[in-house]
Order: sequence, then C-alpha cells, then structure tokens
Amino acid sequence: MRQAITTKYHGPTNTRGSRISATSASGIRVYVPYSYDLSVDECHEEAAEALCTKLGWTGQMIGGSNKTGNVYVFAD
Repeated sequence: MRQAITTKYHGPTNTRGSRISATSASGIRVYVPYSYDLSVDECHEEAAEALCTKLGWTGQMIGGSNKTGNVYVFAD
C-alpha cells in the first residue's frame, strides 16, 4: 500500500554532509546526500524516488512544499 512521502532537508554536521530524508507515513525513512548539482526541488524529488525504490512503489507522484520540506502523493 503506497502512502504519502514527506521530505526534509538536514544541514551538515561535524561528521555528515547535508542530506535529505524521505519518510513514509508509516515511518520508513531513507537519507540521500544533498546534490548541489540539482535544484532544491530536484533534491527532494530524488529522495522521494529513493524511498519509492526501497519500498517497490511505482506511479506518478505529485509534490508540493510545506514549512519543513516537501510532501508527495501518488496521482493514480
């Protein structure tokens, strides 16, 4: 069962670089390194797609931003 995906930017620390997390509504999460070659939205999309790959989800996603990052839902 596919669920909404929330993405969030995490800034660099002393031991890790910047990254984006993508979390399903059930709490499954992946982290993707922030790619400065992409736009902000493309980085969030990349993280959402990485979570979909991990969970075996397919379909067209529609996304939008909120106060903490982006939210993606499936169109179909």
